[in-house]
Amino acid sequence: MLSNIGIPGLVLILVIALIIFGPSKLPEIGRAFGSTLKEFKKATNDLVSGDKEEMGSPKEESNVLAHEKSESKIGS
Repeated sequence: MLSNIGIPGLVLILVIALIIFGPSKLPEIGRAFGSTLKEFKKATNDLVSGDKEEMGSPKEESNVLAHEKSESKIGS
């Protein structure tokens, strides 16, 4: 979506933002936008790593169950 904007479109957006918000508010808006993106990225990474951990758990549990079953057959 953003790859279609190009340099002229980006400059136009920045000029419109400068007119609407003024030069004093733009750094504050930029910081807020940056921190929002950082939090979003962190939350996304946490969700992805949580999914990977959950997907690893059933395999470990099934391996433990299979091992226990094989030991019980050997012991019988």
